[in-house]
Amino acid sequence: MTSGWRYRVASILGAIGFAVVAVAIANLSVVQAGFGLLPLVGHLPFDPARGSEFAFEATTTAIVVGAALLPLYKPRPRRILDTAELASRRLLLACIALAAIGYFDYTYRLPRATLLVVSALLFVTVPTWFVAIRRRPRGADGRTLIVGDNPETMGDILDAVESDVVGYVSPPSAYFGAEERREVPASTDGGSGDALDELPCLGGLSQLDTIIVDYDIDTVALAFTHTDRAEFFGALDTCFECGVDAKAHRDHADVVLLDGTASGELVDVDLAPWDPLDHITKRLFDVAFSGIGLVVLAPVMAVIAVAIKLDDGGSILYSQERTAALGDTFRVYKFRSMVEDAEDSDPVDDESNPHITRVGAVIRRTHLDEIPQLWSIFKGDMSVVGPRAAWVDEERELESIAEDWRKRWFVKPGLTGLAQINGVSSTEPEEKLRYDIEYIRRRSFWFDSKIVVRQVWMVLRDLLRVSE
Repeated sequence: MTSGWRYRVASILGAIGFAVVAVAIANLSVVQAGFGLLPLVGHLPFDPARGSEFAFEATTTAIVVGAALLPLYKPRPRRILDTAELASRRLLLACIALAAIGYFDYTYRLPRATLLVVSALLFVTVPTWFVAIRRRPRGADGRTLIVGDNPETMGDILDAVESDVVGYVSPPSAYFGAEERREVPASTDGGSGDALDELPCLGGLSQLDTIIVDYDIDTVALAFTHTDRAEFFGALDTCFECGVDAKAHRDHADVVLLDGTASGELVDVDLAPWDPLDHITKRLFDVAFSGIGLVVLAPVMAVIAVAIKLDDGGSILYSQERTAALGDTFRVYKFRSMVEDAEDSDPVDDESNPHITRVGAVIRRTHLDEIPQLWSIFKGDMSVVGPRAAWVDEERELESIAEDWRKRWFVKPGLTGLAQINGVSSTEPEEKLRYDIEYIRRRSFWFDSKIVVRQVWMVLRDLLRVSE
């Protein structure tokens, strides 16, 4: 990965350079002649720009594209797919802005044909450029950072790791104070104390993403006493966002999802348990499914909203804080199906829940109360298929029953999943966890498709039963 000011200069000059070159290529006569042969859009006229007119068109394009790509100028080692996706989304925003400038009849706007050619060129070149310059060092052994709060586990990792250990990062804990620089206490068995004493502290957890960038880290080894949502899974989330590998010691890897058949004392944590092609296909399917669903079901949502309001006059929607991937949280919205302020963290079957309203009984039985969650899928907080997103307060109860419950956190939560189509809910946490782990292990786009078809059939069946 190119770091620091070199990355910033390369990214900014690359964005501006590709924008100017794209406008120049779009104004070539041979390109315009080839564009005229295309179906549907070939009839759009070009307005070849020369001299000052070309300068204004190129400057306008460079400014708009350069501003739209602003989030990508920070030297952060994102994953390849995340880099390409972010660059594409920001380019889409830039193209919409350029089209708006043309709509308002700016004197040196891009003609529609020119805009199409420029957009096509940018969508190929710019994401490729940002992916290319985000490469990390290719050292034979790599650079490892230990992150955690347990000196004994840190000693075990230090004994097992073969690459260059740059230092450690730790939150304030019973072992480490709150000072910026701390000395690591000696291991209780005396085996790694000296080595740990010489390991420098590079900062706290709040600085983890910056430290990964500044020290060109390839691998993060986790050494936490407890698998805390904020610290342990927060560190995993940073590793995922920054595109670095995460490892844990085999003796302290009870709640992590392992990557394949691990060997040796250090095991790989499966941060993104999806094949890259399946990952892209899954996200495209999520966007298409949720987008179409929101449009097609808009009349149904209007009817449900009126029915809820007429039933008891309360609010139409209710929101809940739920667990997302890697222990993060997000707010989910559903149609209200119970009397207000009647939630309980203890899982309860619908049949024995006295707080469900008359309308609520119908929309829960037909799954129509879930429709607003399509917005969470469209935004990317959820997926169509995955482990059911659990209420944050409910998670504590479920974890006390199913010890490996947090292994569900390694994929996005879903609107439906393997447990749902098999009729298993949170009232049976161990059985539910078994289905969720099985889904994660068998994950693929085609497996998702089978689950979606099965769920749609179940919804249609329930709708027919209600109508009878």
